[in-house]
Amino acid sequence: MQQHTPPTPTEPSGQDAGAIVEEFLRLVMIPDPAAASRFVSTEMTIRFTGGRPMQRPADCSAFNATRYAWVKKKFESTDVVAGATHEEAVVYNTGTLYGTWPDGTPFEGNRYVDRYVLRRGLIVQMDVWNDSAEWLLVRAGLAAPWSPTEGAGA
Repeated sequence: MQQHTPPTPTEPSGQDAGAIVEEFLRLVMIPDPAAASRFVSTEMTIRFTGGRPMQRPADCSAFNATRYAWVKKKFESTDVVAGATHEEAVVYNTGTLYGTWPDGTPFEGNRYVDRYVLRRGLIVQMDVWNDSAEWLLVRAGLAAPWSPTEGAGA
């Protein structure tokens, strides 16, 4: 009689890191920071726009509530850096923000880049950059919108 050995479960690969990041972001955007916390390490560090240090997904949601009436991300690309393993993976998620400013003015097309470091399937580091500060400078009259013709002579 031939004995059958059940397949051994495999650890998630580094490629699974992209799916983890996308699910984390989906939950943060609801916002459901408690559910998003399932994907983060207790040692997680966050550097939000402007270099603001944060420690928990709830910090990100709280900050966004002060800057926007509401905001969501439109994913354009989630890229896992070559060489990723289950032990460590670096993931970039890029796209645009859309939503409403606190005064009710809608916006879209606000570029963002997020960088994540995952270890053993959990997010340990998150860095966030976007164009909101530039857009707010223009709205406040502290900067002029850039025209491609202005840079033509450079």
